[in-house]
Amino acid sequence: MKKYLLSLSLTTLSLAAIAQNRVTVNADAGKTVISRHIYGHFAEHLGRCIYDGFYVGEGNSKIPNKNGVRLDVVEALKKMKIPNLRWPGGCFADTYHWKDGIGPKAKRPKIVNTWWGGVTEDNSFGTHDFLNMCELLGTEPYLAGNVGSGSVQDLSDWVQYVNFPSNSPMSNLRQQNGRQTPWNVRYWGVGNEAWGCGGNMTADYYANIYRQYATFMAPQVGKETIFRIASGASSDDFNWTETLMKNIPGKMVEGVALHHYSTFGWGPNEKGSATEFTETQYAHTMHEALKMDVFVQKHSEIMDKYDPQKRIALVVDEWGAWYEVEPGTNPGFLYQQNTMRDAILAGATLNIFHKYAERVRMANLAQAINVLQAVILTKGDKLLLTPTYHVLEMYNVHQDATMLPVDVKTEDYKVGDYTLPAVSVSASRDKAGKTHISLVNIDAGKPQEITISLKGLKASAVRGRILTSPKVQDHNTFENPTKVKPASFTGTKLNGDNLTVTLPPVSVVVLEM
Repeated sequence: MKKYLLSLSLTTLSLAAIAQNRVTVNADAGKTVISRHIYGHFAEHLGRCIYDGFYVGEGNSKIPNKNGVRLDVVEALKKMKIPNLRWPGGCFADTYHWKDGIGPKAKRPKIVNTWWGGVTEDNSFGTHDFLNMCELLGTEPYLAGNVGSGSVQDLSDWVQYVNFPSNSPMSNLRQQNGRQTPWNVRYWGVGNEAWGCGGNMTADYYANIYRQYATFMAPQVGKETIFRIASGASSDDFNWTETLMKNIPGKMVEGVALHHYSTFGWGPNEKGSATEFTETQYAHTMHEALKMDVFVQKHSEIMDKYDPQKRIALVVDEWGAWYEVEPGTNPGFLYQQNTMRDAILAGATLNIFHKYAERVRMANLAQAINVLQAVILTKGDKLLLTPTYHVLEMYNVHQDATMLPVDVKTEDYKVGDYTLPAVSVSASRDKAGKTHISLVNIDAGKPQEITISLKGLKASAVRGRILTSPKVQDHNTFENPTKVKPASFTGTKLNGDNLTVTLPPVSVVVLEM
């Protein structure tokens, strides 16, 4: 009898352990479309993001380019299906005067990038260069306007310069500079981090400033209306969002921004290494990253009070990990490596954005090339794709697909003082009727078996791709650029409307039904 009870007890414990990771995909309840624009990117005049990243100069004969823009970068970003690109900042935006960057390049004034490294720039990459590059990439531009040190007239002129098709002072100037038709830029940021580098303003003061600037931004963009994005809160500054939503009339704003970085601290040498970190430090980074769920939820609840129809988007136009720069590089250039830790962070964050797709309709990873959590690193004529790149490329199947609600019961991942969910999940159905499920095993030490109930879905087959590596610190280098790359995934068992998946430690998987 004792032997039987012991056996029963062990069986119960075993079943309980498996039952911890249970997911229901409600395939019959999908209503909200996941906007492709949450897969946006960010290109600031910072370090080697623009110069020596996107742009190597028209006269460069060593690196294949079109009008100075690297063609290998274009190819990589097109494969990733980049939907929008934010420029020229960031903090740089509120010191940038766009008229310095138009006209003959030899006549453009030089400027000092006071925010990032104190380097002198020659303005050879300006409005025409950026917007033409967006056309080459097949992506929509997102221009960040200068509110901190610019004027209402400057921003109004910029809108007219890039958008007005007929006879006007600014459209005539555009045509004199070689562009006949407008670019029809829809997305505009009205300042950046107004609470900090954008002017150290109070929320009340910025709300009034925003209203002034937005008033003079011509509302029509071709057949669409302009999409004005207010400079939003940092992380958990809920008062900032409350003040903006309360004081800015709904008809004057289309989006409110939110910024959140996962880091160890903002003091000197507090951010930790991008590649040399312990499992506890990894858990801390993920703890900070997963706060995005709470931040988005609470900012959304505030917005719901003033905008119950959810007409105004929450735009998370800066997110990602922030570590110390790589040894020997300029501290002001924010050049950091990118490991499996960052891949896990990216996958889990995108799953959060999918969850709140009704309100989160745009986001921008910081930043695209050679800065912070970059998807591409360059060195001379060499280019490598980071683990984060591979996650966004794998996840692009969710772009403009219908979000399928998921119920998730997950085991805990415990490290030191940190207790995190071991598994992150999201799902969608695309226009062709295919269902995709993205799964992240955050646990660095053990695999996770997940039982998925496919409610309202009859699947005949499943295939998948996986990104993983033996160590969470693993990353790609110019000597070994494909150490971390996607592979086919076979760790699934389909039985009717139930699917069993076994995820290796620190892995990202995307399944297709």
